[in-house]
Amino acid sequence: MPKPESFPIETIFVPTKLKKTLNPATVAEIAESMLDIGQQTPISIRIDGDRLVLVEGLHRLEACKALGETTILGVLVPAELAHPKSLLAERPEVEAERTKMARLKQLRLEKEAAEASRGSSTQAPRAGSTKGLRDHPKASPVRMVKAKPKSLSDWITQQKGTGSRY
Repeated sequence: MPKPESFPIETIFVPTKLKKTLNPATVAEIAESMLDIGQQTPISIRIDGDRLVLVEGLHRLEACKALGETTILGVLVPAELAHPKSLLAERPEVEAERTKMARLKQLRLEKEAAEASRGSSTQAPRAGSTKGLRDHPKASPVRMVKAKPKSLSDWITQQKGTGSRY
């Protein structure tokens, strides 16, 4: 672990992506803590050409600025350590894992599609029928309810139509 050094605050460049994560309440808390116990953790910076670029410690840097400090404790880190994600992406085991996850996702999607098509096939019309049940004009899920007979002769006529012996 490199030894912390003192760096001039005005020479440290803060990337825009980091600036967007700034939380003023956190800066105020850290500034208060720094007044009581000082800076306990150094910031991480890297060299990029002729400038210093902040890698980690935005809230500590802003707290020092708010307190009127001109220098801050920091540790120089190599550019490779400043971007661990890019190094991770180049490793073959990471690429193999990514490929495996993509394959599993594809298999899951194919299985879901097969289940969905199997489920819709059970809804298909019966074999031998050229039309679906809903398309058949005489098929109806609702039974025909005969009107209530108004007289005894209407009732007898209705009973004769059903084939029952009154």
